[in-house]
Amino acid sequence: MKKAAIIGSGIAGIASALRLKAQGFDVDVFEQNDYTGGKLHSFQLGEYRFDFGPSLFTMPEFVDELFRLFDKEPASYFNYNKKKVICNYFWENGQKFQAKSETEKFIENASETFQEPVENLRKYLESSRSKYELTADLFLKKSLHKASTYLSKSTVKAILNLGKLHLNSSLDGVNQDYFNNPKLVQLFNRYATYNGSSPYKTPGIMSMIPHLEMNFGTFLPQNGMHDISKSLTKLAKDVDIKFHLNQKVDEILWDNNKITGLKIENKEFYYDTVVCNMDVYSAYNSLLKKAKPPEQTLAQERSSSAMIFYWGIDKTFDELDLHNILFTENYKSEFDHIFNKKYFYKDPTVYINITSKEVEKDAPKSKENWFVMVNAPANSGQEWKTQVSYIREKIINKINLCLNTKIEKHIEVEKVITPVDIEKQSASYQGSLYGTSSNNKFAAFLRHPNFSSKIKNLYFCGGSVHPGGGIPLCLLSAKIVSDLVAKNKK
Repeated sequence: MKKAAIIGSGIAGIASALRLKAQGFDVDVFEQNDYTGGKLHSFQLGEYRFDFGPSLFTMPEFVDELFRLFDKEPASYFNYNKKKVICNYFWENGQKFQAKSETEKFIENASETFQEPVENLRKYLESSRSKYELTADLFLKKSLHKASTYLSKSTVKAILNLGKLHLNSSLDGVNQDYFNNPKLVQLFNRYATYNGSSPYKTPGIMSMIPHLEMNFGTFLPQNGMHDISKSLTKLAKDVDIKFHLNQKVDEILWDNNKITGLKIENKEFYYDTVVCNMDVYSAYNSLLKKAKPPEQTLAQERSSSAMIFYWGIDKTFDELDLHNILFTENYKSEFDHIFNKKYFYKDPTVYINITSKEVEKDAPKSKENWFVMVNAPANSGQEWKTQVSYIREKIINKINLCLNTKIEKHIEVEKVITPVDIEKQSASYQGSLYGTSSNNKFAAFLRHPNFSSKIKNLYFCGGSVHPGGGIPLCLLSAKIVSDLVAKNKK
């Protein structure tokens, strides 16, 4: 039986392990932490449970299909509920908007709230759907770095419709062309943050992202986001995939440009195939020191990071839901600070995620667990201790203005995570959440491929390589890897 090693047990690593197991490999997963899931894990703070990282769950079918690879019923491992509300939005002038998941309801409410013609909204969402359908097969489901990808009907169709993809416009430019109300433009500009980019730089093709939320839906696992990685880990163990926790890989080994295995604690272990789920920048610097690094790829601008405050709040807020956004008054300045000045803007946009709205056991009765996040610059040596106190004050000011409260009086427990902490815990270079940013139209092609062109049987998955970050794309990276491995076996 052929043997495969997976380095890292993030969501893409676990998914890759399952897919290779389904192909008949004997699979070992090596994880330097004492838990699986990467950023997708949780912790307890007093009486409150918090998800550490990702809080948005879309396209759950990508998780379900991993169970079906082994003829398992997904619901026996993992369950989730569809949200009726996508997000609640707040501005300092008192304006509020609740984005419904049902498309026609969203259009109707947005038209009334922002005084925007229904037709503008309908055309925009239709364009969003069209972009996704034209490009999903090319940009998301196949390797961009294999010639065979470009010999398909779907690729030809995408090329013939390049004008519809808005590659030469920024996301902000596209949104301004469709909408008159600056607050509605800002609402759709925020989708650039889904891949850690700036709406003023990332290409207009990113306007496909609203389609994923409004037409496919947003969901929450019944036991919180960590349940995704926990359930897949259980499945992996049930099908005899072996996990080696607290086990740091020292080096990826190869000979004559072909994988031979791994070095761990000065011992060499043979493997036919190696899949690296580690941040690709960190992988080249620590595991592949003898390989010539792809300098152009590794030099790409990093995505944004995050500053996260986990607060146990001693009351409930009826005006808040699972996902909530409190917008800055100057979005452009905020992104200028993040990507150019490498410092927080004085008036940040604040994201609040409250899983106890859906998962009652996540907080004591009549209390809430707040995951409070602001987009942050990637770590380049900033004085983060100073920035923590600075941005905490700004976040509290924003919450108090938008919600008419004194939130500082209601914080029972607190934990803070900075970009440095994210870098340490996930080995993500500079603490970037999505590897490289998508701040130019060639970003998709400049991401590291899902395979090594120099070392046969070495593959890469996860948010730092093609097709990008976020749970659905990480799962798709694992599928691309398994497809490449299957072709190589033939």
